[in-house]
Amino acid sequence: MKRVAIVGSSGGNLYNLGGKDPEKLLQEIINQTKAGNIQIAWIQFVAAQGSMDMAGKDTLSTVYAWDETESKIVTRFHGSLKECNDYVQELDEALSADIEQGLVDGLITMSADPDGANHRAITTAVNKQIPIVGTGGTSMALISAKGAKVVLTSGTTGTTNRTRAISFMTALCKHWGISYRPMIGDSKESSGISASPWKRINIRGIMMSSLPGFIALALVLALSKIPGLDMLGSVFDVLIKALPVVIAAIAAKQVSDMEEVSVVAGVLAGVLSMDGGIIGGMIGGIGAGLLVNVLFRKCIEWRFPTTTVNIIAGGISGLVAGLLVFYLLAPIALQAGEWVKVLIEGAVSFSPILAGLMAGLLIWPAIIGGVYHAAILPIVLLEMEKTGNSFLGAVDMVGLVMVSAGITLANIVSPRDKSEATVATPGFLINMGFGTFVEAAYPFMFSNKLVFSGAIISSGIAGMMVGVFDVRGTAYVPSVMAPLLSNNMLGFMIAMATGLVCAFLFTFIANRMAKKRGKESLEKISA
Repeated sequence: MKRVAIVGSSGGNLYNLGGKDPEKLLQEIINQTKAGNIQIAWIQFVAAQGSMDMAGKDTLSTVYAWDETESKIVTRFHGSLKECNDYVQELDEALSADIEQGLVDGLITMSADPDGANHRAITTAVNKQIPIVGTGGTSMALISAKGAKVVLTSGTTGTTNRTRAISFMTALCKHWGISYRPMIGDSKESSGISASPWKRINIRGIMMSSLPGFIALALVLALSKIPGLDMLGSVFDVLIKALPVVIAAIAAKQVSDMEEVSVVAGVLAGVLSMDGGIIGGMIGGIGAGLLVNVLFRKCIEWRFPTTTVNIIAGGISGLVAGLLVFYLLAPIALQAGEWVKVLIEGAVSFSPILAGLMAGLLIWPAIIGGVYHAAILPIVLLEMEKTGNSFLGAVDMVGLVMVSAGITLANIVSPRDKSEATVATPGFLINMGFGTFVEAAYPFMFSNKLVFSGAIISSGIAGMMVGVFDVRGTAYVPSVMAPLLSNNMLGFMIAMATGLVCAFLFTFIANRMAKKRGKESLEKISA
């Protein structure tokens, strides 16, 4: 197993691009070494409380090192920058000895000081001709001038913790002939092998993450109806055009997870995909995310500087994916979204009461079966894309949120057991206060068939009321605010109250029946 040492400092430009949080910067490199099955032998890193471009000898600084026994980053010394540099020179001598003895196979440098604090280690690395990778224009130029075996060099501009770390590992692993796939995600939970970008495409996750943008749209729509705030109508129009950009940025980030690089690619793709609506934005964002990974790896293999790699991966990926949607896929994507909306509107036009009833009856089985977030939520967002609210969004609020609130409220007022009131209270407050957490009703629904049936029936009745009043609305907002975001405030309030009251009555009766049966059983046992 190859062993590497990390040396350097929080740097000047690097300070603003990750060096300000040295533990996070170093941890990202450690994550990527795990993915390449490479060991950390040393860390010798000076982190100043300010950019080295402005720091003086009295600037407070910290020396970070590596505890190989505990396999973790540790702080070895605190003091002025001069004191830290003097302390590092002692560590540098020990690191130099390890390199001389062949205990270190490669060097990762970031804004290192080859003529000062890191002089001995770098000189020995040059003499032993072990591979060196690093960033920092000035320091890497000095290291190269000493005759070092540099396999990757770059400035810091445009880089991130992740892209730097992946660049380092890609170059070293290619030099050593080691198979390496970058680690993506939470290092504390990851095994060190990342999933293929194709496997990270998750429509449900993209839609859920984009939801705040749609809620903001609904809020602006509601405010624009208040006398004196008519000017917000133009803000609403701008936000509608921005939704594909939001979707694209999130899609690119989730698919590639290359931090700011993927976000930039997603935003570029989204801007060019706006004519395709949110489906076009999603296609553009997913395409950008996939291309970021491909171009990033290829550019590293071609030994481009890391700054250039980031520019190409972020800029070209976004442009290519966005232009593909702009010239070819936008009309198709827009039409697909229109078909979905036409289908919903057609069903509502045919019989709004029947449409509301069927949606209400099916929405609980859909969320329990895992279909809601994969199928219904995207349709809700497609509806909201044009009008800021949704027929199915209204059914969501009255059939799920309000029914769940009714079930939990009944278990607060008349629980089968006192402990159930404690369980029900947070669920009721969250549903009423935030318009989410319908799962709070699950324990009561799954433990009593009458409550379960009552939930579905109540949802159907409430959905029918949505149809009666031809309501368009949304969930995921406080219950007191939801009617303000609808097209029919009074109708939505009646439909919401219907869902809550029906569910409350069904659950209240079910709990009373259950308590009565329990008393009768106890009487029989005692008799």
